[in-house]
Amino acid sequence: MGKKGVLLVNLGTPDSPEVSDVRRYLDEFLMDERVIDIPAFNRTLLVKGIIVPFRSPKTAKLYKEIWDENGSPLLYYSKIQAAMVQEQLGPEYHVELAMRYQSPSIDSALANMKAGLVESIQVIPLFPQYASASTGSVIQKVMEIVGKWQTIPPVSFVNSFHDNEVMIETFADNARKFNPETYDQILFSFHGLPERQLKKCDHSGSHCLKTENCCDTLTDVNKFCYSAQCHDTARLIAERLDIPADRYSVCFQSRLGKEPWVQPYTTDTLKALAARGKKKLLVFCPAFVADCLETLYEVTVEYGEEFKALGGEEVQLVPSLNDSPKWIAGLVKMVLDQHMPKYTALSV
Repeated sequence: MGKKGVLLVNLGTPDSPEVSDVRRYLDEFLMDERVIDIPAFNRTLLVKGIIVPFRSPKTAKLYKEIWDENGSPLLYYSKIQAAMVQEQLGPEYHVELAMRYQSPSIDSALANMKAGLVESIQVIPLFPQYASASTGSVIQKVMEIVGKWQTIPPVSFVNSFHDNEVMIETFADNARKFNPETYDQILFSFHGLPERQLKKCDHSGSHCLKTENCCDTLTDVNKFCYSAQCHDTARLIAERLDIPADRYSVCFQSRLGKEPWVQPYTTDTLKALAARGKKKLLVFCPAFVADCLETLYEVTVEYGEEFKALGGEEVQLVPSLNDSPKWIAGLVKMVLDQHMPKYTALSV
């Protein structure tokens, strides 16, 4: 009997904070047709002609701010997560870590599984909320690679885990260390997406962005909507901490370009809260299972400085799941319960 394969996939990180490595990472990331979903010719001109040449030096400086003796925090914690999952699952499982962009690659991880003669492969994209540009991209990449094999083992995918009870409780545990009740407002800041990508996921064509609060409640119509899943994650964490609806806000960060992205933007939310006299903010980033550039720098440094310039006093980041034993136990349970409907497992 062969081992059961488990592939954990996160977004990716440059091999180093040097401009050349950051350029290589951004080029692979932004050339993904699901990330910048415009015609290939236009995407090539935009990415290779404008974004990568001008953005790489600036982004490299930001990576240098969070790079430490362990290297990239995202890769560091992802490796720990994979090792801990392997340890808990035991020798009957073959666990591999991959990054959608750069190293370790999905190609190399799947090659290791193929060489190990695994009897099945379960793929868990480490993005709690489904988005075509993240989870969808991972699924497509895996299917492209495995689809070329002569012998294809059973392959399943975890589509999302935005409502995973262990994830929710781990974020709540992390927040309790900061006494949430002492903060003026709680922010749930999720990574942003262009509005057009939300509309593309609305197969009915009659729901997405048709009403002001279309994402506030998760329904059968919007169950695969990134924004609706984000709101649901925030609601569940807030309920776990007994935070009333008027004391927390959902917002979206990391906007790129001038076209409309999912709103409200985090920067606009900071301005509005400062104008209302709020001084202390506690910020969750539940789109990430490991701390990274978006949490350690964008929220902690950039938004922290911006809020203080507006008259605020404190922006406190709630650490991500990282190497929490409780979260690892939740990941292991996700593997063992792979056919449970609540994890929306897709099989090919």
